[in-house]
Amino acid sequence: MEYLLLFFIGVVATTIGTLAGGGGLVSLPAMLFLGMPIHSAIGANKVSNAVSSFSSFFTLYRRKQLTLKECSWIVPFSLGGGITGGLIAAQLSPENLYIIAITLMAFAFITSFISKGNPAGAEPLKLTPVSGTGLFGIGIYDGLFGPGQGTLMLYLFSYLKVAYVKSVGLVRFATFSSCFGAAISYILSGAVIWPMTLALMAGSVTGAQLGVRIAEKLNPIYVKPILRIVTALVIVQLIADNVM
Repeated sequence: MEYLLLFFIGVVATTIGTLAGGGGLVSLPAMLFLGMPIHSAIGANKVSNAVSSFSSFFTLYRRKQLTLKECSWIVPFSLGGGITGGLIAAQLSPENLYIIAITLMAFAFITSFISKGNPAGAEPLKLTPVSGTGLFGIGIYDGLFGPGQGTLMLYLFSYLKVAYVKSVGLVRFATFSSCFGAAISYILSGAVIWPMTLALMAGSVTGAQLGVRIAEKLNPIYVKPILRIVTALVIVQLIADNVM
């Protein structure tokens, strides 16, 4: 029964995560509720995220929604930011990490109402001072804390007027890049409980494909409202975790 639950958790979390980010805020608490040890739950999340992210990215790449040229330069900025964020995190208390995360998500939420960015745009993603700095900064946030990283990237791409479906593929590629190394680390440490992880992974791959198909048909006018809802839920979750 718990394997079936993990499958559906993977479907729901990854569908949401593909469309608007924040899927980890669904899957991780759910796995902890089912009694998985924290390191095993995080490991399962990283492994399933790496596989499902590549699955959705490859689907969009195969359909020529994006090119490797647009994706390749993202990796050093995301990884460099993640490493920097990890080093900074070691110097900060958990309370300060929560404050930084809540402040950044609140800032993204507020600016979404005043930004002129358009998820229906058709601009290619290019390396510019704004895109490079933005991706490096989001990488720092991912290394510092993590939840909502995909949502922040979708806001950035919207601001840069990158088409929504292309943005989804770019975010999933960045997520694969950041999760792959972490997944290897958790596997080598022996923290991964494979039967439960495989059940979550099967649901995550299903959710990734479902999310891609919904994204391709989603009217761009609904993208920002969905992002705002997910952002608000992330903020509420972060505040609740900090209070508890």
